[in-house]
Amino acid sequence: MLPTVIEPLRSEWKEVQTAALAFEQQGKHREADVTLEHLKRLEGEVLNLLHDLGESQGLLELEGVTVDPHQFLGLEINPRAAKIAEMVLWIGYLQWHFRTHGSVNPPEPVLRDFRNIEHRDALIAYEREELVTDEAGRPVTRWDGVTYKPSPITGEPIPDETAQTVQVRYVNPKKAEWPQADYIVGNPPFIGCKRMRAALGDGYVDAVRGTWPEVPESADFVMYWWHIAGERVRAGGAQRFGFITTNSIRQTFNRRVIEAQLSAKNPLSLAFAIPDHPWVDAADGAAVRIAMTVCVGGETEGKLLNVIEQRETDRDDVDVTLQERTGKLFANLNAGVDVAGVKALRANLAISSPGVKLHGSGFIVTADEAQQLGVGQVDGLDKHIRAYRNGRDLADHPRAVYVIDLFSLSADDVRRRFPAVYQRVLERVKPERDHNGRAAYRDNWWIFGEARRDWRSMVAGLSSYIATPVTAKHRIFQALGTDVLPDDALMNMAITDAAVLGVLSSRVHTKWAFATGSTLEDRPRYIKSACFETFPFPDALPEQQARIRDLALQLDAHRKRQQAQHPALTLTGLYNVLEKLRSGETLNAKDKAIHEQGLVSVLRELHDALDAAVFDAYGWSDLAAALVGRPGATTPLPDKPEAQAEAEEELLRRLVELNARRAAEEARGLVRWLRPDYQNPGATAAPQQVEAELGEAEDTETAPAAAPAGKLAWPKNMREQVAAVRAALARQSLTAEAIASQFKRSPKAAVQSVIEALEELGMVQREGEAYRLQG
Repeated sequence: MLPTVIEPLRSEWKEVQTAALAFEQQGKHREADVTLEHLKRLEGEVLNLLHDLGESQGLLELEGVTVDPHQFLGLEINPRAAKIAEMVLWIGYLQWHFRTHGSVNPPEPVLRDFRNIEHRDALIAYEREELVTDEAGRPVTRWDGVTYKPSPITGEPIPDETAQTVQVRYVNPKKAEWPQADYIVGNPPFIGCKRMRAALGDGYVDAVRGTWPEVPESADFVMYWWHIAGERVRAGGAQRFGFITTNSIRQTFNRRVIEAQLSAKNPLSLAFAIPDHPWVDAADGAAVRIAMTVCVGGETEGKLLNVIEQRETDRDDVDVTLQERTGKLFANLNAGVDVAGVKALRANLAISSPGVKLHGSGFIVTADEAQQLGVGQVDGLDKHIRAYRNGRDLADHPRAVYVIDLFSLSADDVRRRFPAVYQRVLERVKPERDHNGRAAYRDNWWIFGEARRDWRSMVAGLSSYIATPVTAKHRIFQALGTDVLPDDALMNMAITDAAVLGVLSSRVHTKWAFATGSTLEDRPRYIKSACFETFPFPDALPEQQARIRDLALQLDAHRKRQQAQHPALTLTGLYNVLEKLRSGETLNAKDKAIHEQGLVSVLRELHDALDAAVFDAYGWSDLAAALVGRPGATTPLPDKPEAQAEAEEELLRRLVELNARRAAEEARGLVRWLRPDYQNPGATAAPQQVEAELGEAEDTETAPAAAPAGKLAWPKNMREQVAAVRAALARQSLTAEAIASQFKRSPKAAVQSVIEALEELGMVQREGEAYRLQG
């Protein structure tokens, strides 16, 4: 409330008494009550000053005007909550009156029906709701998405097909009109993109997305409020807006909504932001992480507050210590270097992917279950029951589980060749899939929901790849054999070269990942499109590559050896102790045991040597002196010495500059492929490598990641066609026709076929007529 409404009003208090405020929140009314309290205090300060000057409200031509509930406008979808919200405003107003004036009664009538809290939807207006019916006129229903029952065969929870909810269609939806207001404040519903249909219903989600096509379908529900308020402020219809959202607002898909507003011709600016703050839900006591953003029109600097310490209290809330910073705030809710504006590099494309997404826990089996199903006995089954790892397996220790992988087989093939496996997935996977909203998931129930055809192509012929948990406290990379199938909680790079593993494991890259990625609660998330595909690798000399490669192999082998010797040892535990060593904290008894079992001092030496080698490969050894050995190399460090913070800021500045140079090189045709044999198989020779000089450059900020001049030949094989389409979409969202126009003879049909395949695999998202890469 304060940075959105009160602080700007204190700078222009003569306007305070006629300001109107809108609360676009659907279900929350505390914001209005709090803001009313602060406005009444401000009004009191103004009247006191006038009195001290021997004047009255007549000086401002506002005789008799006062702040009361009629200036607070709101939209509320729940009719009961709308009435409560208006009553809360009046209760707050009357409480203020009696606290200020004692037993003096307020003017008659005490309560007035201003009808300023409207009962209606904040996003869409429509003629009516009507039931969706089948050909026989019966209402169409779907599973409610939350009710389960025990399976009569396995006893495990499966969807209860009797728990149905009717499907509703919204007739002639259009954009809802918000009331005219000077300031917009709200706490919109915390509903993630993937939960929208289950929480709101298919009909409502389709109506909202169809009415607001300018908001990406991959964005969370709250971003519709953010977009509408941003458009209102940019058009001059409001002075500021401020919202409380989940901290996922910094994630790639949500960030696109913010970036569009900040980069528009008449842009918004973030005037205030807290990117990650603890929050205890008053309804159920659940602890979540939220972000606060305030925006104003025009180009201006803002105030950034970061939580550097938090303490639980006995009042069911959390006390925090905030660190303030001012400067230009960017779409990732950070100040300083604009990492949100970096470009994807062709050199890094088409070699990374999340792992498979099962959509059915029945695919997972233990070693004993795998043997019972026929592993080692039934011919050909071994390659369809594979070792399986998810994020926790890497961050802690492997669970030693396997997964049934029936990709490339038909249901008939499975039933004929592996009847025991068929029965398992029939009983443990199909019941859940039968209620899935996507036809492809229902129809292909024996195959993973996302089988990652592209990933399988990337790793074909490789002996190993690099993996990191998408969400984890510590950013750790390690090599996995290709016999291991990764889960979608892992981000994976189809590269065997340990020199790449070494660079990714260095604090140069982890700092980049923290700055460009996002968070889930208080844990960093690694987003391939933001963290990996934009990262400029060093143009290292052969001897520098050899040094990095050797250290990376030592590091990977050390961790695996110590975990094999001590099965209870976790990587999270190892790196927690490493952080304590680097920060000089005293180790407790548990830490000392981990230190001895994990040989953490050896781990520390390996990481420090690797960091120094990577800085040397970039030619930035001056930064190594300030950063190597410091805490915060694998996990974000909110509170750090000023010298370290300055060195990290300089590191990011250099990496952003190098990203721009690489993008400019690629526009001229020089691409430093990480896996040229796979990414650019048609080339007769690798492009000449030239050292990047980091002096002043005219094209540093404006170099576009554009395609080389002249039209390219459309590739002949499917793998190269996929890579070509992905490379085109890496730069911006495009229509199929626009992509085809980049190639000779404009192969529209072929491009459309590739796009449809990518869309089916979940690699491409449609936005109106255009397409964009999924993160």
